[in-house]
Amino acid sequence: MASDERRTDSGIEIRPRYGPDDLEGWDYDTQLGDPGRPPYTRGVYPSMYRGRLWTMRQYAGFGTAEATNERWKLLLANGSTGLSCAFDLPTQMGYDSDHPRAEGEVGKVGVAIDSVEDMKLLLDGLPLDQVTTSMTINATASILLLLYELVAEEQGVAPEKLGGTIQNDILKEYVARGTYVYPPRPSMRIITDIFAYCQERLPSWNTISISGYHIREAGSTAVQEIAFTLANGIAYVEAAMAAGLDVDEFAPRLSFFWNAHNNFFEEVAKFRAARRMWHRIMTERFHAQDEKSKLLRFHTQTGGSTLTAQQPENNIMRVTLQALAAVMGGTQSLHTNGFDEALGLPTAKAATLALRTQQVIGYESGVADTTDPMAGSYFVESLTDEVEAAAWDYIEKIDGMGGSVAAIEAGYLQDEIEAAAYAYTKAIDDGEKVIVGVNKFASADAQPAEVFPIDPELQRQQADRVKALKASRDQPAVDARLADVAAAARGTQNLMPPMKEALRVKATLGEVSDVLRAEFGVYQPSR
Repeated sequence: MASDERRTDSGIEIRPRYGPDDLEGWDYDTQLGDPGRPPYTRGVYPSMYRGRLWTMRQYAGFGTAEATNERWKLLLANGSTGLSCAFDLPTQMGYDSDHPRAEGEVGKVGVAIDSVEDMKLLLDGLPLDQVTTSMTINATASILLLLYELVAEEQGVAPEKLGGTIQNDILKEYVARGTYVYPPRPSMRIITDIFAYCQERLPSWNTISISGYHIREAGSTAVQEIAFTLANGIAYVEAAMAAGLDVDEFAPRLSFFWNAHNNFFEEVAKFRAARRMWHRIMTERFHAQDEKSKLLRFHTQTGGSTLTAQQPENNIMRVTLQALAAVMGGTQSLHTNGFDEALGLPTAKAATLALRTQQVIGYESGVADTTDPMAGSYFVESLTDEVEAAAWDYIEKIDGMGGSVAAIEAGYLQDEIEAAAYAYTKAIDDGEKVIVGVNKFASADAQPAEVFPIDPELQRQQADRVKALKASRDQPAVDARLADVAAAARGTQNLMPPMKEALRVKATLGEVSDVLRAEFGVYQPSR
């Protein structure tokens, strides 16, 4: 790259200056529009943050259900307006805490939830009819949602009063993250069963958070993030319609989840382009009639992979910049990472400071006083168009391969992300890309940072809890309900009702997952 040449992280060339000639032929109505109006480039609601600030949804989840419940209450007391839960790897992979494959992982990267009894502890004292909860869970999303509903029933909260989101995006697991259990096609069946179940039972629940976040964390560019995620979104809509669901019945509950990185203007352009693209996809490709079906509503999390263990206080500035990009791009909810997350789980101090970052932006900066303050910028509008054009190129290639599932099975998305990750890492190693405190402005006298402590007794205590539950329950009732789940998996009925009844009689997450493993098999990547 020439010394005076500048490019975004996606490789889009940035010219020294922009003016009217850069928007020749540009049309306000078709490319921008008013806020809350098609094509939604300027935001999905007319007043945006003048009417209501984004949901400040701080992520938490570690150790036991009781410990996570305590952190949630701390965040709520400090002004958080939504809950967000991380689950440990055994929970994500469908194993109980007493399973041999859970050894060494219980409670490490999230909370361990094995049964309805754990979910009761997780939600103890929380007003489920007043607070929304987002759960980062995919292969076992159906189980966690049903456990949440069972606890709400016990609290006397009607299902139509429950609000929240399950991530439930299995396709990106095959591409970028790896917490899959079953092969893609039965996994898609579970997802469409969730769509149908929530349409009838939980009308205010967001049934999926189609996630670019982990695609970006795996090393994709901003353009790849929205292209591959929207392609996955297309696959989910197609699968739901093939299962007999009407697009305008389920599409209003679809949501998205984006990453926010450091290249400020490209990130803003990415969010604006994604909204415009989804409107076009739902209008032209799926012929949705309800405007709510065409809204790309999304949550954003600041970029975990951008955080550095070196000079971790620098991450405070990175998170602030990324959060501001998400707000300027029109996010509906936001999580800001703790500055110490390159070292471990965030301490209470770091989590509170991350929340304060959002509050300062929302209440002190003035950026929420007008809708889409970037609108009309020669640079931003031009960059939005270029990001969109590059993303459409990818979607056309994926369509030509038969869609996202086929492209994943062929390894295309994985290869593209791997190449982008290599190029980014090489640019850092070569000094072409500056990371402050890492390859420039490094410090030799770094002081050790406080790291969140993990109790080594946690696994034994959680495993003992599962064993005690299994010893005290009505085992014949559990066996009968698990047999019903197996029969449903072999047939075509919706899996959710029999799974719920099994969980009600205290079948565990691992036991329900084992039944589905036996019927559907386990996914083994071809390479």
